[in-house]
Amino acid sequence: MSFIRASRSWTAGVRKYTTATPVPKKASNLPFILLAVGAASAGGYWYLEHGQTPPKPKQEKSPLDPQNFVDFKLKKIVPYNHNSSTFIFELPNDEASLIPVASCLVVKASDPEALLDSKGKPIIRPYTPVSPPDAPGELALLIKRYESGNMSKHIFTLKEGDTLSMKGPITKFPYKANEFDEIALIGGGSGITPLYQIITHALADKGNKTKFKLLYANVTEQDILLREEFDALKKKFPNTFDVVYLVDQPSKGWTGPVGYISADVIKKNVGPAELKEKVKIFVCGPPLQVAAVAGKKAGMKQGELGGVLKELGYTEDQVFKF
Repeated sequence: MSFIRASRSWTAGVRKYTTATPVPKKASNLPFILLAVGAASAGGYWYLEHGQTPPKPKQEKSPLDPQNFVDFKLKKIVPYNHNSSTFIFELPNDEASLIPVASCLVVKASDPEALLDSKGKPIIRPYTPVSPPDAPGELALLIKRYESGNMSKHIFTLKEGDTLSMKGPITKFPYKANEFDEIALIGGGSGITPLYQIITHALADKGNKTKFKLLYANVTEQDILLREEFDALKKKFPNTFDVVYLVDQPSKGWTGPVGYISADVIKKNVGPAELKEKVKIFVCGPPLQVAAVAGKKAGMKQGELGGVLKELGYTEDQVFKF
């Protein structure tokens, strides 16, 4: 290993003896020069040793704020299908969101007067990012436009360069690796995003032993979101991930299950209630679907367990509703 040594020759001044009063010496710049040389040498050594610039310091804090709304600029819009798009927002200083799994954000219009409810209060809605927590400089929301959804319609009016106000993250369920032997995820429509967050996070862990089964219901085949991603995960992790798509209005070539997520579908694909603490079921989707499968939520609270899962003998400890 060769080292770079920065050196500089200095010429000693000749002191003249005269009868005049000596001129006071100026403070030496030598310590500062040596310090600068040392820093440059250290940087040069790192470059020679690693072939790249020194790494950025580890990010400790998210640019998001769980207590206050912060405006983030819309960087890019990527159309997904006939009624859904991915909205990619820019995070400052190339930082990552660092949101924990599983958690969400709540959003509102940046203009406080742009989107109000009947009582004159800002409309606020939760969304779960589909971008990884460590993705630098970006946060992506996959959003489906609903005619009855004021927030989704507002977001679809945004153009690149506009902003959306966000607050979070808000932890929904503190996921722990290998806490359960089996996890079933029952989703519908755009309610797939919290389930996608859990699945991608868990399967990325090389030490994962939990088996995941996704039951995903939609109106038509064209409404299925993230299908390519789920199919790729199934191919990559055949022993720990499987997915079943259901549609209510099948196309001519559809060969999968048809209809809603019934008791028979759950019994065929999900571990029985007798597994107790070894099995966990996550449910997320439109309110009517959640109510039919697991009972209504009580606002932000879980509410009593009901629906098909209660009929099959599952307990509140075995089910979580997003």
